[in-house]
Amino acid sequence: MNSESSLHVVPPAAAPTAQVISLSEIHTDGASADAPTAVASRINPLLAVRARLEVSVGQIELTIGELLAAKENQVLVLQRSVDEPVDLLLEGKVVARGQLVAVDGRFGVRITELPLPLKL
Repeated sequence: MNSESSLHVVPPAAAPTAQVISLSEIHTDGASADAPTAVASRINPLLAVRARLEVSVGQIELTIGELLAAKENQVLVLQRSVDEPVDLLLEGKVVARGQLVAVDGRFGVRITELPLPLKL
C-alpha cells in the first residue's frame, strides 16, 4: 500500500461516543404510557409496530382498451362472488379472510378465517 491510501482511521480520542438508551425513553407518537399499545410494547416492542392492513374485495381482468372505454356508472363485475369472504392482506400477503359488514355507515370486516394464528 502506498502512503496516499483512501483508508481514514479515526483516533480513539476523536471517535464519537455512543449512549445506551432504554426502550421506555422512546416515544414516537406521543401516546400516553397508559395506552394499551404502550403496555404491549413493554412486553414485546414488535407489538407496537404499526402496519397497514388492506382488504381485497375482488379482481377483474380487462384490456387497457376496455378500461379506457369505460363510462361513468358502468359496472365492472369482479371475479369473486358476493358469498365469498374478502381477503385481508398485510404487505400483499393474505393473513386472514372475513365478511364485509356496515358499522355506523362505514365498512368493516368481520374476521371469519385465520389461516395461521396471528401471534408472535
